[in-house]
Order: sequence, then structure tokens, then C-alpha cells
Amino acid sequence: MELSELLNCALTGELSGITISNVRNNELGEKIKIRPVLLKDQLKFQVTFYRGTKVIHKNYEKQDLLVDIPLWLSEYFKQMQAEYADMQASVLVSKKGRITIKTKETGCKKATVLEHNRKKKYILEEGKPVPFLVDLGVMSRNGKIVHAKYDKFKQINRYLEFVDDILEQLPKHREITIVDFGCGKSYLTFALYYFLNELKGYQVQIVGLDLKEDVIEHCNILSRKYGYQDKLKFYVGDIAGYQGLASVDMVVTLHACDTATDYALAKAVAWGAEVILSVPCCQHEVNRQLENDMLSPVLKYGLIKERMAALLTDGIRAQLLEEQGYQVQVMEFIDMEHTPKNILIRAVKGKKAGRNQKLDDCMKELHIQPTLSRLLKR
Repeated sequence: MELSELLNCALTGELSGITISNVRNNELGEKIKIRPVLLKDQLKFQVTFYRGTKVIHKNYEKQDLLVDIPLWLSEYFKQMQAEYADMQASVLVSKKGRITIKTKETGCKKATVLEHNRKKKYILEEGKPVPFLVDLGVMSRNGKIVHAKYDKFKQINRYLEFVDDILEQLPKHREITIVDFGCGKSYLTFALYYFLNELKGYQVQIVGLDLKEDVIEHCNILSRKYGYQDKLKFYVGDIAGYQGLASVDMVVTLHACDTATDYALAKAVAWGAEVILSVPCCQHEVNRQLENDMLSPVLKYGLIKERMAALLTDGIRAQLLEEQGYQVQVMEFIDMEHTPKNILIRAVKGKKAGRNQKLDDCMKELHIQPTLSRLLKR
């Protein structure tokens, strides 16, 4: 059987699934899976690309896959498995491009259920009204997501997934204290309280801090409305000067501008916070400092320098937190099309502290001395 004949037989409504794996070039990812779906009652094929921790879904027509799958197998992968009707097929591709196909009848025809657009299962479910999301304009009163706010709804759920991953680091036998620096309108602050207190059963007090008086007043009104006011409070204040708590278990700082992120991170370290979640914004300080003779040909372009400076800022922040005894991950918060500020620094206390001489060398070479380094008295 030729590959084209196999694909023509497999790519029907009776397809159980195709898995393309054994990567030779990871440009497309480590694995691809294909399944049939119904979109507006038309047969399509959902192709899922697995790229590290990222999963990307795209819908294809059959005729496109008849062209693309042979290309994927010749350039990027060495193996394909397919199940369709009562058949199983295995495709192996050698280094020289020789294709070996083996098929067998299973004797059991699987009933394939063609699904319409499958809804992603979110922590905060679509169709289930959440009061604060209704008041903040993300949901309608019947739980339907407001179309213009769908990106915000996905962002909130993605944020809660990051929190869910580190829950075991937070004590459940006592009340935990969380500070949200630069909370703004507090979509995520309310979501965090609702998730931890109402969905997960944690005893928690959360303090939200921001400079905008009208925003803080509105947040406190909503907190009282939901009966959260004893444990969810908002204050007008500056990150650098905040002295309201002696110890904190978790610090959140989302889109704090420029060095405000550094002050928040330094506060978190001083408190010995078990968890830090930070999405930095507007990293101007290093952009003003960055100099390097070898890189000067590319640093003369303002946009290039700005983006390099932003990445260097957050990389150095991550390293400085590691020096303080944190296990640090630098992760993608949400997709780039939603916001360019999409790097999340997640730090969990639990590694041996110690100075990194290579970091000193790196900063010296680039003429960088970030505020966080100074605040941590390196």
C-alpha cells in the first residue's frame, strides 16, 4: 500500500486517530495528533502540535493533509500510527526516506464519535455564572462569556492553572497570606480568592495594593458585596513603601511597571514568601544601561535593543531569585497575540541559596546593574 492510498482511506469520518512521532527535526514540535471533527456539520480534521509545554490546535481539510502529512514524515518525523474503521497502520521512514507501511485488521470496528468544536475545560467553567466575573463584565448573568472579554477569561483561567500547579507549596493547616502588588481592577485577585477559598477550601487572606484610589474603592465595594471583605481587602499604596504585613506566603505582581517589579520581588524575598508569581512590564532600566561592543551592530536598532533588554531584565531577575533559594521557571503566560507582555516568572522556595559568579560576569560584560540586584544587597 502506498502512503497516499493509506491516507486517503484513513482520513474519513471513521478515523479514530493518527499519531505522528519519533522526531528528526523539532521545528514542528515533538509530536502531532490528528482526529476528525465536525465544524458547522462539515468534516474537518483537528491537528494538534505538541511543542514542549505548548499545545497548538489547527483545523485542516482532507486535501491539505494529503499533501502535508507526507511532507511532515519526510522532513520532521520518522513514524506514524493510524487507526481507522477496523484497521491499524504503522508507517516507518528511514534516514534515506524509504517508507515502510504495515497494516492489519483489528477485527473490531470502533465507533468514532465525531465531536463538534470541543470546549476546553476551564477551572472557571463557561456556562456557570461566577458573580465577580459578571460584575467585572467578563460573563453575562447566565454564565456566557462576553465575546469582547474572552481573552480576559482565558487569561484568568491560565493564571489559575499556574497557581494550581504550586498549591502543594502552600500550607493548608493554617491561614495563608497573599499580597497582590499592582492589582488594578483585580480580575485576577478576585479569581485567586474565589479559587483558593471557594473551590479549594483554603483559609486565605489576600491584600491587593494599587495607586489608583477610584479603582481600589470599587474593588472594596465588590469585596463587601460578595461577603469577602474580612479576608480580601484592597489598599491604596506604593509597592516600595508598603509595610502592612510582617510575613507573607505568596506574592503576586502582574504588569508592575519597570522597577516596581523589582521592589515587589525584593519584598517577597524579605518576607520569605514560599511562592512568587510575576509578570513584568515595561523593562526600561536595563535598556538605558545596556552596552556591549560585540553586540553594538545590532543594539543600534532601538526595537531590537528594547526587546533584548526586556528579556535580559527578566532573565537576570530569575537568576537573582535562584540565588535567594528559589526554584524558578520562566514561562509563557498567554499567547503573544493577546499581549506582548507574556512572560511569567514563577518562583517556589526550596533550593540552596548561593551567589552565581557567572551572573556577575554577565552583568559586568553588558554594563547592567538592575535595581533588584541592589535591593538584594549583592
